[in-house]
Amino acid sequence: MALDKSQIKKVVLAYSGGLDTSIIIPWLKENYNNCEVIAVSGNVGQADELEGLEEKALKTGASKLYVEDLTDELCDEFILPCLKAGAKYEDYLLGTSFARPLIAKRLVEIAKAEGADAICHGCTGKGNDQVRFELTIKAFAPDMKIIAPWREWSIKSREEEIDYAEAHNVPLKINRETNYSKDKNLWHLSHEGLDLEDPANEPQYEKEGFLELGVSPLKAPDEATYITLDFEAGKPVALDGKKMSMQEIILALNEIGGKNGIGLLDVVENRLVGMKSRGVYETPGGTILYKALDVLKTICLDKYTAHEMQKLAITFGETVYNGQWYSPLRESLSAFFDKATETCTGTVKLKLYKGNMINAGVTSPYSLYNPDFATFDEDEVYNQADSAGFINLFGLPIKVKAMMDAQNK
Repeated sequence: MALDKSQIKKVVLAYSGGLDTSIIIPWLKENYNNCEVIAVSGNVGQADELEGLEEKALKTGASKLYVEDLTDELCDEFILPCLKAGAKYEDYLLGTSFARPLIAKRLVEIAKAEGADAICHGCTGKGNDQVRFELTIKAFAPDMKIIAPWREWSIKSREEEIDYAEAHNVPLKINRETNYSKDKNLWHLSHEGLDLEDPANEPQYEKEGFLELGVSPLKAPDEATYITLDFEAGKPVALDGKKMSMQEIILALNEIGGKNGIGLLDVVENRLVGMKSRGVYETPGGTILYKALDVLKTICLDKYTAHEMQKLAITFGETVYNGQWYSPLRESLSAFFDKATETCTGTVKLKLYKGNMINAGVTSPYSLYNPDFATFDEDEVYNQADSAGFINLFGLPIKVKAMMDAQNK
């Protein structure tokens, strides 16, 4: 349904300062009756990308800029539930997927406080982020009007966006030759576009400036790096014996993992809207945390809980990827994983070497691994003769089926 543009006087814009949102400010004022534009940037750990944003936003037509520090909330309320679940989407560790709902929730809060008529985002009509933003807006402000310029304007490509920016004197930090589409936060960095659009092309991992969070495994040190991670009920609480916040652990692991070539993923994924998309992801700290908690789970979880978690991790990952963070399903799944990881407390030692993560030991006060049961030597807790009866009962359906087959030949 088309918006009545005459009713739009004040718009809250999700503003990153990137190519899309940079040109949206002048575009909104041109196409929505010179409306007031309030820019909102969610700080989710994109670091230097926030530098100079206020000057840029105001210069291009915004009335003000909010920069909201969302980093701790991102770690504790979004990353941690995904980590406990071991949630992935086709091996992608959901870096963009869980950041968008958090930013969108803050957009709604500011829009309500400012009395805005609409919320605007710069997501394309082909991408997943439009769904993540808009489902969150619907969850917290079901009657809020939403403006999505990519579904309205005549611009068809990033090249045309650059043309528009140059024509409207919008400063850009990119050029036509290095115009990868990137998303960065404290968890990951994604790369899309240019040569990566052809899956036949190898990513330029060794090219100077391509990787930002780490190095190619080929350029990693020739000596291994050992680390220890302490967990309490599935939450990382210490690195190498030093107590840290989750944010501090992620940032430290990004540096350690990056130096050792950890966390590179090249994947052709199935987007929510139906098409396939090729992307390269850097997630050094997150990849280490997932590995370490997986190792701890092997000794702390019983067989049936562990197997059910693996199944539900797929559902959790799809739910987050599809933008349904604020849904009864996601909340119910999180409750399950919180309960299931209550005993995931202990210490994991990993050996990092040229892109590899090698298990170097794990301990837990809740370990279910018992050497007395697992030993091949003589023991007093397991009567090996008992296994015959177990196999007879466990194999009874197979035996009955074979007897029936024999009778019907």
